[in-house]
Amino acid sequence: MIQTQGPVTTLDLHFKVPGTVAAFLVRTPVGPVLVETGPESLYGNLEAAVNAQGFAMTDIRHVFVTHIHLDHAGSAWRLARHGAKVYVHPRGAAHLVDPTKLMDSARRIYKDDMDPLWGRMDAIPADQVVALGDGESVPLGGLAMEALHTPGHAVHHITYRMEDGLFTGDVGGIRIGNGPTIPPLPPPDIDLGTWADSIARMRATGAQFIYPTHFGIKDDAAAHFDSLEENLHRIATWVKDRMATGEDEAAMVPPFQAFMHDLLAGYGLSEPAIELYEIADPAFMSVYGLARYWRKQA
Repeated sequence: MIQTQGPVTTLDLHFKVPGTVAAFLVRTPVGPVLVETGPESLYGNLEAAVNAQGFAMTDIRHVFVTHIHLDHAGSAWRLARHGAKVYVHPRGAAHLVDPTKLMDSARRIYKDDMDPLWGRMDAIPADQVVALGDGESVPLGGLAMEALHTPGHAVHHITYRMEDGLFTGDVGGIRIGNGPTIPPLPPPDIDLGTWADSIARMRATGAQFIYPTHFGIKDDAAAHFDSLEENLHRIATWVKDRMATGEDEAAMVPPFQAFMHDLLAGYGLSEPAIELYEIADPAFMSVYGLARYWRKQA
């Protein structure tokens, strides 16, 4: 699925199916720039998508990742091997230089599915990793990429502002097609208070366009964030109420999956569309992320 808005083109990485995980190619006066890389397991798809836009991977000298989760930054090291600089939040930079802890943590979650889902993540030389402070801008010829620190989904999350658009990673929610905006809520960093602050900050930019990694280009920013806030509250409250009954996470997963199915169906989504949301944002992850959050609050 290819969408273009101004200099920004969506690259569909075909994670299991089309339309679930994107990278974004930005045409700038200093050459093509990449926002997000997808997982290393899909590097071949990323390369093919870049080539289809008329560029080689060696043409890309700047790579911006919203955060270091593997579906967003997993292929960053491969771009670095071609000479690119990789821009990231200061709290994520060390994990790109030495991804051992990041990969070990992911392997504990995904077990035997780890390699087929996400592939490898090798170290990036420290001099190719650029930690961006809050509000810092990177000039790109006549354009600029501004880093806005937006925690809530992860403490090391950046939303990138370029002209009238925001690359919102995961803190701006998942929105596939014309469906609702759903917050992905995995452990360990979920924080509903800072997430609310980040939504307010993204709104305050006045951006018209939203570029969510999951998925594409949206031109109705206010409605997008309205839906995100509504569903963030709805989902978090559901988990909190179930925890109050003493139910543990494992027991909570099947009813939560049914709850999410009904929530999405209530927006008129078809079964295939609901499945796309589950692929992009597995429901079980939100149970564990929110349970951890509510226990910390208690």
